[in-house]
This record gives sequence, structure tokens and C-alpha cells, in this order.
Amino acid sequence: MMTDPIADLLARIRNASMARHELTRVPANKLKKNIALLLKAEGYVADVRQEEWGPQKHQTLTIVLKYGEDRQSAFQGIRRVSRPGRRVYVRHDQIPRVLSGLGISIISTSTGLMSDKEARRRKVGGELLCEVW
Repeated sequence: MMTDPIADLLARIRNASMARHELTRVPANKLKKNIALLLKAEGYVADVRQEEWGPQKHQTLTIVLKYGEDRQSAFQGIRRVSRPGRRVYVRHDQIPRVLSGLGISIISTSTGLMSDKEARRRKVGGELLCEVW
């Protein structure tokens, strides 16, 4: 039984990127799909597809990783902030800037998942899920 599916998603993306894999597959659910789509919109991954995969035809997210020159990953780091044992909530004026604005934070708000810039613009706070830089 998995207690933190978001940490599993981030670990699979980080590990696939460090191993220079072209893509990674993770079990699909709505929250993971929204996180992956937000990473795609911000330019950290190349593509996100939901498809059936494997002999039992389970729903999986196929995340195509993005690399630059010399197979450098599009992101340097990815870190889970709010965990099941320690939830981290922030107001819109307390959202931290990742690397002085070079990275992003993903925040779960009452109006859905969004980046830190979008949350500041809309003046909504929420649970600080992860940081990517």
C-alpha cells in the first residue's frame, strides 16, 4: 500500500531523469495527471498521455521527459514539501519563491492545482505540494 502517491510520482520523474530515460510510466489518477499537466505547461516535461498499459490494461500516465543540450534535464531538482505526516499550508502572500523566481511551486488551492505565480496573481493560498527548479 502506498501512503504518498505524489512523492512516488516525483521520485519516478526524478529517477527517470537522472537515468536519462526518454519516458516514465506511473499509475494514473486525477491529482497526478493535473500535476504532470502543470509540469508540462511550465516546460519541465515534454508530454503527458493517459493510456492503458500492461497485461491487465491499467490506466497509466506516460510522461515524456524533456532534455536540453548534452542531455541535461529540463529541471535541476524536484522536491516534495507537504507530506502526509507534515502538511504545509500557505497564504497567497507567504508563498515562497523558488530560486528567486527561477523555479515553481505547485499549490493545491480551492480552485484546483496551480503554480505559485498563478496563485499569487489570483490571491489564493493552499497546500504547498512541491517545488521544481
